[in-house]
Formats: sequence, C-alpha cells, structure tokens
Amino acid sequence: MLRDITIGQYYPANSLLHRLDPRVKFVGTMIFIVSMFLFQGWIGYLIATAFLAVMIKLSKVPFSFMVKGLKAIVMLLMITLIFNILLTPGTVLWQWKFLRITEEGLALAGRMGIRLIELVIGASLMTLTTTPNQLTDGLERLLRPLNKLHVPIHEVSLIMSIALRFIPILMDETDKIMKAQIARGADFETGGIIKKIKGMVPLLVPLFVSAFRRANDLAMAMEARCYHGGEGRTQMKPLQYGPRDWAAYAVLWIYLAAAIACCVLGW
Repeated sequence: MLRDITIGQYYPANSLLHRLDPRVKFVGTMIFIVSMFLFQGWIGYLIATAFLAVMIKLSKVPFSFMVKGLKAIVMLLMITLIFNILLTPGTVLWQWKFLRITEEGLALAGRMGIRLIELVIGASLMTLTTTPNQLTDGLERLLRPLNKLHVPIHEVSLIMSIALRFIPILMDETDKIMKAQIARGADFETGGIIKKIKGMVPLLVPLFVSAFRRANDLAMAMEARCYHGGEGRTQMKPLQYGPRDWAAYAVLWIYLAAAIACCVLGW
C-alpha cells in the first residue's frame, strides 16, 4: 500500500498538461478544490467528474496508475461513508435497534465519497505532471507579491517542494524497513490495537533516523553549494506564459463560472 501513494510522484510523459506552465496547474488545482465544495447536487458532481476525466486523458497518465493512490485512503473513505450513512437523520429506509440507514444519509455519503476521491485524484494529477523544480518555481512566482511584506517566499516554496519530493522517498524507505523487520520476525498485522502500536516502534525508530540523516545530507549539500536563500538568484528556465497557458486559464475561468452557477442554483 505504501507504494500506491501517488501524491508527490512525477510521471514523465509528453502531454499537454506536462507542457503547461506550473502556475496554471497550481491555479487549476485550487479552482478544482474550491469547486468540489461549491457543488451541492449531482449535476455539479457530474460536471466535476467530466472535467477531471478530460484532464486525466490530456495528461497521458495511465488511469490505473492514478487510481492506485486511492488505496491509501480506503480506510478513511469507508469510515466517512459509514458515519454519514448511519448518523444522518432523515427518511428511514432500514433500522435495526439504534442503527438506521436514511435516504438523506445515503445521498450525503455518496456526495462525500465522490468529493474525497476526486480531491485526491485532482491533487495527484498536479504532482504527476509537474516536476519538483517546476513546483518550486511556479509557487514562488505566484506568491512573489508577498515579498513586499517580507515573507520568505523562496524558502517557503523550497520547503514545500522538498516535502513533496520526500513523500515517495520516505514511503519507499518505510516499505524497505518494514520488509526487513518482517524478515527478522516482526509482526505488524495480528493482535489488538495496543500490540500493533507497540509493533510500530521497530518501524518508526529507524524511519526517523533515516529521515534525519537524509535531511542532514541535504543541508550539507546545500551548504557545499553556497546556498544562501533566494536573494539575487536567477532561473535557468524563466517561466513565461504561452498561448496554451492563456487558453487553459480561459477554460478554468469557464469551469469556475459553471461551479458558481451550480452553487447558486443548488445543483
């Protein structure tokens, strides 16, 4: 399951989404996230699903690879659905003692499930089509006006980029440590909650040691290259908007207008 986490990974391909300016993808992801909370009815969710399907098609990322990221949230998804189905008041469809399923609960669980799944896929789509360097440059350019308020934008962007880059690295490291501990007789599956928590100690300790060692190596490498922050630094490939980027912005604003209209109409 650890290998199935797609957020933070980059999938190389020659697609329209890969060639878009990272600022467009940042803005597009934020608009998609906002729209998922604006939609109230099934028509809105159908619009969001169609929009996301088109983006996946344009990205040339295999759908099976993208769906792998949903395995990591199966437990959260199931808990969300069960709580919404059983705890939402309304027209009772089935009841046994204190447990009951309502029509409103089923509808709410369906909407919450779709919202959670599409949010994960939408966020994964941005990282799968954008390299860590592009993420850093795009975020820095978007937040550049905050420099006037003495906000260290370059450092913040670099921290976020490194954090995203380290997600798949740490997951791979966790998988290796877990297999090594299982080979030594560790048991992470059986027993109660207390036993499972205690069983995680042989996993967490070497993982933290490895994470701190990687962070220290990265800091030493940056110091060896005389890194002193973003002051006076230039870019090898400065970001510039092209015709396809402006066209993508137009599509995004149309989508946002449709989301606002669906919110007003209660769709």
